Amino acid sequence: MTKFYNVGTIVNTQGLQGEVRVLVTTDFPKERFAKNSVLTLFDLNDEKILELKVKSGKPYKNMYLVKFFGLDHINAVEKYKGMTLKIAENQQSKLEEGEFYYHEIIGLEVYENERLIGRISEILQPGANDVWVVQRKGKRDLLLPYIPSVILGVDLEKKRVNVEVMDGLDDPDDAHEDEK
Repeated sequence: MTKFYNVGTIVNTQGLQGEVRVLVTTDFPKERFAKNSVLTLFDLNDEKILELKVKSGKPYKNMYLVKFFGLDHINAVEKYKGMTLKIAENQQSKLEEGEFYYHEIIGLEVYENERLIGRISEILQPGANDVWVVQRKGKRDLLLPYIPSVILGVDLEKKRVNVEVMDGLDDPDDAHEDEK
């Protein structure tokens, strides 16, 4: 069975000619929304609806404007608002050494000096670098910037991330909770 991975969500229509606004969830929007790219549409229940071929795609504010072949009017795309665009696993590009897909990182256990801190629950893209959200038991989520001084190593086989939590990243009330 083919696995699919999110690349964006249709959040609204744009104009009357069938363009849609897509909230991007991929690091490769130019590739994913390039002319003739094939995307698979999934409904709100994560059921596969249909394959769509990109006619055009361009950046728009913090999103992408995308038009699909055969969908040339607002009435043809309005019903897809809120639905997810995905690619099949075999459409993923090979990454450089030290690069990862989000689905490879989410769920990994996070350790500092051999002490389990928690598990990565999501990845945020606020600006200059990604932020990995570490879910912890009995504590607030820990936000770790994806920079070499914090993320020391990722071992996908062992499903493990080694980190160094720099001063100021952790809530001081949470940092010494073990000592109480």
